[in-house]
Amino acid sequence: MVSGLKFDHAGGVLSNPFIVRKAAVLGAGVMGAQIAAHLVNANIETLLFELSAESGNPDANVLKAINRLNKQDPSPLSVIDRASCIEPANYEQHLEKLGECDLVIEAITERLELKSELYEKVAPYLNNQAILASNTSGLSINQLAAAVPEALRPRFCGIHFFNPPRYMYLVELIPGKQSDQGVLDALESFLVTSLGKGVIHAKDTPNFVANRVGVFSMLATMHHARQFGLNFSLVDKLTGRLIGRPKSATFRTADLVGLDVLTHVVQTMQNSLTEDPWHAHYAVPDWLQRLVNQGALGQKSGKGVYQKQGKEIHVLNPDTDTYQLAQNEVDSEIEALLKQKDPVARFVALHDHPHPQARFLWAIHRDLFHYCAVHLESIAHNARDLDLAIRWGFGWQRGPFEIWQAAGWNTLAGWIAADIAAGKAMAATPLPAWVQVVGQSAAQGVHAQEGSYAPVANNLQPRSQLPVYRRQLFPDRLVGEERVYGETILETDALRMWHTGDQIAIVSFKTKKHTIDNLVLQGMQQVITEAERHFRALVIWQTEPPFSLGANLQKAAEKPKTEVSQAPLAPPAPPSAFDLFIRKFKKSAQSTILQAARSLDIADKLMAGKLAEVEVMIAHFQQISQQLRYSMIPTVAAVDNMALGGGCEFVMHCDRAVATLETYIGLVEAGVGLLPAGGGCKEFALRAARNAIDGDPFLYLKHYFQTVAMAQLAKSAEHAKALHYLQPADVVVMNRLELLHIAKAQALALAETGYRPPLRPREIVVAGATGAATIKSNMVNLLEGGFISEHDYLIGSKIAHVMCGGDIVAGSRVDEEWLLKLERTAFIELLATEKTQDRIAHTLKTGKPLRN
Repeated sequence: MVSGLKFDHAGGVLSNPFIVRKAAVLGAGVMGAQIAAHLVNANIETLLFELSAESGNPDANVLKAINRLNKQDPSPLSVIDRASCIEPANYEQHLEKLGECDLVIEAITERLELKSELYEKVAPYLNNQAILASNTSGLSINQLAAAVPEALRPRFCGIHFFNPPRYMYLVELIPGKQSDQGVLDALESFLVTSLGKGVIHAKDTPNFVANRVGVFSMLATMHHARQFGLNFSLVDKLTGRLIGRPKSATFRTADLVGLDVLTHVVQTMQNSLTEDPWHAHYAVPDWLQRLVNQGALGQKSGKGVYQKQGKEIHVLNPDTDTYQLAQNEVDSEIEALLKQKDPVARFVALHDHPHPQARFLWAIHRDLFHYCAVHLESIAHNARDLDLAIRWGFGWQRGPFEIWQAAGWNTLAGWIAADIAAGKAMAATPLPAWVQVVGQSAAQGVHAQEGSYAPVANNLQPRSQLPVYRRQLFPDRLVGEERVYGETILETDALRMWHTGDQIAIVSFKTKKHTIDNLVLQGMQQVITEAERHFRALVIWQTEPPFSLGANLQKAAEKPKTEVSQAPLAPPAPPSAFDLFIRKFKKSAQSTILQAARSLDIADKLMAGKLAEVEVMIAHFQQISQQLRYSMIPTVAAVDNMALGGGCEFVMHCDRAVATLETYIGLVEAGVGLLPAGGGCKEFALRAARNAIDGDPFLYLKHYFQTVAMAQLAKSAEHAKALHYLQPADVVVMNRLELLHIAKAQALALAETGYRPPLRPREIVVAGATGAATIKSNMVNLLEGGFISEHDYLIGSKIAHVMCGGDIVAGSRVDEEWLLKLERTAFIELLATEKTQDRIAHTLKTGKPLRN
């Protein structure tokens, strides 16, 4: 055991904990700079090293890398000013500073000799407690360790982040033969809680687990696309969301990660795995090599498998090396069978169907299952690690073994064996004997409630018992594992109130995307009442993301249902962090407006004269927001992913918000021609009054107005604090799986103070007509310059009118109900306009904003 890293596994006590006060990243390339960015996202002082510039400022190279972080989209930084927190360094002047660092991550070029030279250079400067880790994507950790001094080897290991490090959940932890287990446990705990990562342990084999399996799957897909004569864009349609993978699927994913990076990984497999049964397929296709030779490396070079020509997307034809308009029409019969909910029926149909698209899909699954079964023992410790590596690293909804098990383990095993015997598979190696053994188990597969199959031990291996995982009350569930979310207190069609055996009540919505309708509002009234009577605090937490896409006005006129049932809540499908990264940040402004329109979901019948019912719902919404604010017990919003419109307003009215770093929150109603009316405008007016200097709230209010009028969406929880959607006391959580644990702890801490709700403000100082006029005068300049339309001006004027307190004298004092009434009135007035209705309808139809 390494001194200073003593770990009590039995009692879970870290007697002398591993604390990262300062970290260093060696190498300011794409990955190194982004790892440094994520370290400062986690509030860790970070040094970023790079070679000295040949002339001028020695730190010019590293400063250039840091400056690039501000220009990348999606941003590696939680807020832009975090880049200034990265301390630049070079190897000639600053090696002594490494002595201050508890963790040093090497992230230079993937060449063994260069990494070895660097270790020899930096090792003398490391303190005797520091951990040195290589962010290699596939080089042997034991070969790298040979260049590390003997005394340092227990504190050396591999730590493989996936690109982009901020957004990708997976980190592979790879020990060397001399790595100390205490070091690995301490580092894993740090990665999980402080950096918010999902850690899997990989064996020291080429490309480890995720890249080994994921890249083979891509190679198999390319092989069978050629075999069945399918074009690249059609293959992406077939291997994307239709089969539970990200929309980027196969070839678009290659463009995103970089064709040069993909080529390097394939070549590593080709050079290192010469005895592998699939070695003949570890080859870079000719068309791919030609693209790399031309510098067509994918998204980063603007050209790869895909190329945008004007507004059209063109795809490579590998036979002619020319680009043509993408064609991805999936056969209607194949699409229908892929949409079957029963995985057993789906795979039976795929296996038996004669269409080339079905034969292709069966072939890529067959060879993937075959590959994973043969290699599981050599690359991973158990089936769980392999499946989670692919889910977290490649964004699949289910891992390979999960898909196999859900579709009928024994039936598919028989089909695979038959295809191997018939010479249809990509390799002739038979399935290992353990495949039949687990097929005869009660679980009929590799995953069960007790654990996941480990070939070396030939048993089910339970999840890690490290104390850090006790913070994950509901970890990502695998096929074969049961999930029960506590004990039900009450349940309606719209929500469920439950607890985990303590004095904290939890409420989770059941509506699509957790939108808020009359049934949710009615249920929340019951929940708050019940929680005040029998519990010490209330937490709003969703069993799956998003937190809430806001108000659903479609059901405003529907009669609420009052039945309460005790039926258990169905376990959710796991979220895909990779899919979130791909989808949410390509066109964030457009996405914000589209989500706003969908969350409002205003039906044609409301456009035709049901505005009175909408106003009743808005009043009810405001009432619930106020009940959250003034409840006799503390209320905590546990927020992950999107919290838009009314969802954001619920968050703003809770006593405390606990939000994951990847929380995207905003009052986005202006994007579809409306304004926040669930208390959001009122809340900003109240915050401006509280912060007022010399009694004038306008200094703050003008910034809050801009946030609301521009429908600004926070691109992280830290950004949400900068936009004032979240308060300074609100807590940012790095790991989404720890969110509920921390939210409950915050709720209990508030309760332990002898909690009393805040006093209702009787005198809120407002900016009045003068403040609104100042805002409008600025908008007139934008209107005359053609930057906004007349309807934009109307929307902004209504927002200013509400947030400034209406047509009253500046400095007047009002109460909350005054502001809430202004919200309701302005919302209905905008909803009644033809142009707002057109905006909503257009956005719902096209997915794009309308300027009218």
